[in-house]
Amino acid sequence: MSGESIRLRRLRRTSALRAMVNETALRPADLIMPIFVAAGADRCEPLASIPGVNLLAGASLAREAEAIARAGVPAVLLFGVLDDAGKDAAASQAVRPGNAVCEAIGRIRNQRPELTVIADLCLCEYTDHRHCGILREGRIDNDATVAVLAEAAVVLARAGADIIAPSGVMDGAVAALRRALDAAGMSHVALMPYSAKFASGFYGPFKAASQSTPQESHHATHQIQVGNIREALRKIAVDVAEGADMVIVKPALTSLDVLALARDTVPVPLAGYDVSGFHAMLARHCGTDEALRRELTREVLTCIRRAGAKMIITYSAKDIAPHL
Repeated sequence: MSGESIRLRRLRRTSALRAMVNETALRPADLIMPIFVAAGADRCEPLASIPGVNLLAGASLAREAEAIARAGVPAVLLFGVLDDAGKDAAASQAVRPGNAVCEAIGRIRNQRPELTVIADLCLCEYTDHRHCGILREGRIDNDATVAVLAEAAVVLARAGADIIAPSGVMDGAVAALRRALDAAGMSHVALMPYSAKFASGFYGPFKAASQSTPQESHHATHQIQVGNIREALRKIAVDVAEGADMVIVKPALTSLDVLALARDTVPVPLAGYDVSGFHAMLARHCGTDEALRRELTREVLTCIRRAGAKMIITYSAKDIAPHL
């Protein structure tokens, strides 16, 4: 067939034709909504660093769970936010039954039990120094941190979490959490580590929202260098071998190559995290133009899905889902 007779636009002519040949479908069922939770009977405070996102507790959290479920989003990812008075060097609140995240799990379970509840697990939210682990002589002690994470994972599982998502990128964490959960009779609880988590500057709005920004960052000692794709794939492989049921790639928008390579080699589902920095930039760009914001959000999320993510964690999940 000659090049002159090839007309690719034939299949773009109408909306019906474009729908028939669409290669990547974005559905509400692909989305996960992050929620920032605190203790208390009722709390709803806008988070200045992440437009459209609130810090929630009690009745306000129950209403948010209701809205998320009604939008067709099947899962939430919980982040605890503690007042400084509740933090200490040992991250003791992380292992306390009934802490803010445990309380939120119970509230969501009562309101919309069909929602899948994913509990993020990192010590930066619980330590007074705001680092991701236990400090020894000014450095994060990997094994001491993993021991606390394993204990905290059991606490979250007993509170009703369906999935534990360790986000600190500690060596051996997945294996330790799997052993601890199984020993506690929680073998049904899945693990979803942030395996390919790069040391990115795009996490800034999240760190401000979760009140977990350290005075001096040690993130480069445990998160992956931005330029290291082979290391990211190796970390994914290690976590899968240790028992990960799913893995997260973060930040997704600057890691599309990682998602594309992992899609063909990793035997577990992939999640891409549309992080706070990109969410905030898009919100500032669109201003009050909600139609433009939804159009661009759909484009960004479709690209993450196209690259290989089965699931997408995004602060826009609740808002964009009804428009998909």
